[in-house]
Amino acid sequence: MVKICCFLLLLSLLSEQLYANPGLKVRITQKGLEYAKEVGLEILKQNMEKEHFPDLSGYEKFGLGNVKYNISRIHVTAVEFPSASISLIPGTGIKLVIENASLTIDMSWNIRTWMFKDSGRSTVHISKVFVTAVFAVPLDNTAYASISLTSCRTTSGDIDIKLNRKSGFLNNFFIKYLKKPIHRSLITNSCPNIRSGIQLIDEDLRSLNVLMPIDDLAEVDYSLNSLPAVFQPFVDLDLKGIVYPAGNYTDPPYVAAPFTIPDHSDSMLYLAFSEYFFQTSSFAYYTARAFDITIAEETCSYFNISTEIFGSIIPEVAKYSVTPYPVMLKLMATEIPIISLEQDSFTVEIRGSMEVFAVLPDSTTQSLFTMNVAANTSIALNIFDQKLMGSLCLNRLQFSLAHSNVGFFEISLLENILSYILQTEVIPSANAKLSKGFPLPNLANVTLTRPHITIVQGYMLISTDVHYKH
Repeated sequence: MVKICCFLLLLSLLSEQLYANPGLKVRITQKGLEYAKEVGLEILKQNMEKEHFPDLSGYEKFGLGNVKYNISRIHVTAVEFPSASISLIPGTGIKLVIENASLTIDMSWNIRTWMFKDSGRSTVHISKVFVTAVFAVPLDNTAYASISLTSCRTTSGDIDIKLNRKSGFLNNFFIKYLKKPIHRSLITNSCPNIRSGIQLIDEDLRSLNVLMPIDDLAEVDYSLNSLPAVFQPFVDLDLKGIVYPAGNYTDPPYVAAPFTIPDHSDSMLYLAFSEYFFQTSSFAYYTARAFDITIAEETCSYFNISTEIFGSIIPEVAKYSVTPYPVMLKLMATEIPIISLEQDSFTVEIRGSMEVFAVLPDSTTQSLFTMNVAANTSIALNIFDQKLMGSLCLNRLQFSLAHSNVGFFEISLLENILSYILQTEVIPSANAKLSKGFPLPNLANVTLTRPHITIVQGYMLISTDVHYKH
């Protein structure tokens, strides 16, 4: 019944140690809990109407003897929850209250005493059912998160039984002895059934994969960083939120800074990715050499670059390479790209080098010159198919000559052609990779609806509602 809420509360379970500050904060609001309640109750209705209940049989005292009863082919035909509420108990967990619930049941019955016996079909209407359950979301001694039922109470009011037969003087007798086992079964089994359901949810939660691959080069750890913080209007979850090079779980050379999410409640769910999260991503891809790119004649989409083209701009190249040769460019990040999140701004500063080679007829290469490159870029973000996607835009480029085998020349002569190559070859290549998307935390059959991204100082905030597909 509270499966959605539990999945939202326990997004990650495989943490081996606790960290001071998270890379990702998740907030579930009261609006999110209300949606979880509504969907959970609908799932409960559907499950109860599909359920095959065990037969009830036994004895009830009747004068000097006993009444033997058997109730079989029990089938719930209708369930109503006119009043239900879900709330947060600060520091404890979740409280679910169902009031004035009602059930309609169709069943077969037979009764036997030493004097007579009878059997038939009947319709049972149970009303004024009250259920109060409290669920805790602690960490166990291995730092795994879990969900458990800490208290449960069920009360039942009226049971109205209509026998599918003509009225007779024995009807009230039969009804009296059928009411008792039905009432006893309801009170006795309701909370154990809830506990069994919670245990199944707990097993499902433990099977969630919180170490998610991004691509062949990197993976992201969404494991829980500390105990869920339960407040009256919302639940906050601190997730580790670190991107690692694939298969290499050495901590990155950064320290996560503390940050807080504003007290908004218009959306069901808030996901706040810190600057630290993106910086670990930058480090992971830098470590995997994802920023290293080679541009050659066969891969250049728009024109064939050659020493002749460079020689027409730089006389020193023409003198050095009289015979025209194809040119190959090798770009390499020389420092970890720096991520900066400011109000409405996501920028990436990339420092690297660009070495220009002449490709000789025997396929060997000869270095012509090397330049330092400083690029200022911005990223526009959007969400599609449960993934965070980005589009890179080049804002500013700076070049300086680092080394030359052809002699000194003014680098400004090459700025236009190099800028054009970067705009037409490097940026589209980067955007093709960014368009594959960055997986968001696995919300177990929950999809984000109407997500909105806001960039503020130090973090990116996703405000979203959710939809659960059962």
